[in-house]
Amino acid sequence: MKKTLNILLIEDDIIELMKLNRVVTSLNYNHKIIEASNGEYALEILKKSGKKPDIILLDLNMPKLGGIEFLSILKNNDDLRSIPAIVLTTSNNPKDILECRKLGIAGYILKPLKYEDYVSKIKKTFEYWSINEIVE
Repeated sequence: MKKTLNILLIEDDIIELMKLNRVVTSLNYNHKIIEASNGEYALEILKKSGKKPDIILLDLNMPKLGGIEFLSILKNNDDLRSIPAIVLTTSNNPKDILECRKLGIAGYILKPLKYEDYVSKIKKTFEYWSINEIVE
């Protein structure tokens, strides 16, 4: 059975935010997306919220607290480390990929240039996580 996901989207680019929301709407998903413009704001959301998101979608290149720094804090926090974090970025830098893997990410997705490819990747990602059974 597919479930509705609570997704924390950490992205500073307004066009990328709009694009993801457009995909969710066009695919008729009922997922709840909470937006944070940087890692610092995302940590505030996680601390204030009583309920953890099902997944975190995270860009790497952001102001204040970037993606890798955010991941390091997240994965070193006993209360938050179990949240699956999926990097959604334009960076195909092997150093970034390796560092994220070391920190325990659940996935690393490169943002494609073609919109149709982006839709396909987001659809597969959301379908996977909406049927995934994770026991806390």
